[in-house]
Amino acid sequence: MHYNNHDVIKLLEKHGAKHLTAPMHVQNVREVPEYEIGPRELDFTSSVEITKGTYRIASWRGTKVAVKTFWEGLTDEDKLRAFRDELALLQKARHPNVVQFLGAVTQSSPMMIVTEYLPKGDLHEYLKRKGALKPATALRFAMDIARGMNYLHENKPEAIIHRDLEPSNILLDDSGHLKVADFGVSKLLKVANRIKEDKPLTYHDTSCRYLAPEVFRNEEYDTKVDVFSFALILQEMIEGCPPFHSKQDHEVPKCYAAKERPPFKAPTKFYARGLKQLIEECWSENPADRPTFKQIIPRLEAIYNRFGHRRRWKVMRPLKCFHNLEWMKDGSSLGSQSHYS
Repeated sequence: MHYNNHDVIKLLEKHGAKHLTAPMHVQNVREVPEYEIGPRELDFTSSVEITKGTYRIASWRGTKVAVKTFWEGLTDEDKLRAFRDELALLQKARHPNVVQFLGAVTQSSPMMIVTEYLPKGDLHEYLKRKGALKPATALRFAMDIARGMNYLHENKPEAIIHRDLEPSNILLDDSGHLKVADFGVSKLLKVANRIKEDKPLTYHDTSCRYLAPEVFRNEEYDTKVDVFSFALILQEMIEGCPPFHSKQDHEVPKCYAAKERPPFKAPTKFYARGLKQLIEECWSENPADRPTFKQIIPRLEAIYNRFGHRRRWKVMRPLKCFHNLEWMKDGSSLGSQSHYS
């Protein structure tokens, strides 16, 4: 059914195969969620894997979409809970910098979550191709991420903690802006509370290279874990390489726990005034010392505006000089040159 192999479906049904019923199946048709998508509406004929193999491209009503399929463990309570949690979170999200939820398959198996498809890929692949970004681009991208994350953290009555914020979970849209995606290990948090995992996260659950030290130590944590991850991503966009890129993934959290942070190696000119300080505050050892995204956004905007103003001034000065030289070629007095020097 998943791949629309109708001949195989008929053959299996002829020999007694039954349609699997999903764990979220409802008895009354009135209880079917309004976002429900029929599995036969999704065409996987030309499907390919995207974003680390978690999602696949499909065609839905003539539009390319991204589909996350839950194949295994339909009786596994942990997997079912993860599916329900991710579905609940995506239904709440409505923001230009958060990937758009389109619907889900919950009444048949395998269950699926369907979101918009962004063909330009994720930030991880983009950075692999581009290397270090221009400061202005890094700042624009940082503001996109911060706005998306602020929306999630300001969600009422429960804040949404992403908890797996890393470049491969940030997607690039057609307009050149970023969208936060993949809420597979996200959590709902009653505002001002803290949560603790029932069991430590494994390397299969999340990317440990961007994991806050309090999560690695299996301590209580809150929305500030996402701020820590954000600082590492922002620095990576300017440096052009992942944090502690010379170390293995499993070694990196131990560095953070030992209060080590990735070194600043890029030339100082690539860090607009105030940016390095902001990064250092965001990855502070004490979560309470890290700013909120609500505080981060205006600081990024101010840094971007100062940086942009300085660049415009540098561009304008040579243009004035060039214009003056052309004027002098016409035989005018050279004396006015001093006004532009």
